[in-house]
Order: sequence, then structure tokens, then C-alpha cells
Amino acid sequence: MASDITNLAGVKAPGQAKAAAGASVTAPHAPAKAEAAVPLKLEVPKSPEIKYDPNKVRENLSAAIGMLNKQMEASKRGLGFSYDESKKTAVVKVIDANSGELVRQIPTEQILKMAHQIDEYKGMLYNKVA
Repeated sequence: MASDITNLAGVKAPGQAKAAAGASVTAPHAPAKAEAAVPLKLEVPKSPEIKYDPNKVRENLSAAIGMLNKQMEASKRGLGFSYDESKKTAVVKVIDANSGELVRQIPTEQILKMAHQIDEYKGMLYNKVA
């Protein structure tokens, strides 16, 4: 691009001298007829309606958890899935397939209890008046 530009003093950029020797440069021509400007009508697109039904989301989540649990039972895997409504978090349990004993829970039962207790104390620590 720099080779196609002539500066204000009339000095040609390197490489332009060779191109200018054999060819003449012409300015782009204006259209022969002046066309009448047609006003454009611009419309702002309407934002899509977002339909959010929390009850339906809970039903879908419960159905998905149920399907996961059925698949784990059918494949003889020791995994169980649930959802803690108050903390809005998923809970995964690893169960020994032979004895049915709980091997591990993520998050652990102690962590869930602590989270519930923090919620109980939250009102005491931070009391905001609307």
C-alpha cells in the first residue's frame, strides 16, 4: 500500500516510479446520473422473549437426575446423583456395589451441614434493611 501513495510534496514512494512510467493513473469517475436518495426505513429488531419457568427447570433437572440414577443402576455402577435444593448444588455419591456402603460423597455431608449453618447465621452477620 505504501508504494501506491504519493505524498503531498509530489515525491513518489519507491516502486511507484516504475509503475507510473508506463501507465497513467486516473481518478474514479462519478456516476453519470445523480440518483435520488431513497430514505431507508430502519427497524430495531425486537428482543426475543425469554420464557423461564423455574418449576419446569426443576422438573427437567429431577428427570435428568432420575435418568442418570437408572443408567448407573443398570450398568451396576456405584454412583448416585441428587440435588440439594437449599444450596442449589448437585450431590454425587459413590457407593460400593457389593455392600451398598457409601464410599464417598461430593460435597461431603459435613460441608453441606456447614453450608446450611452458614445460611442460618447469615442473617445475624449481615442484616440489610430494604
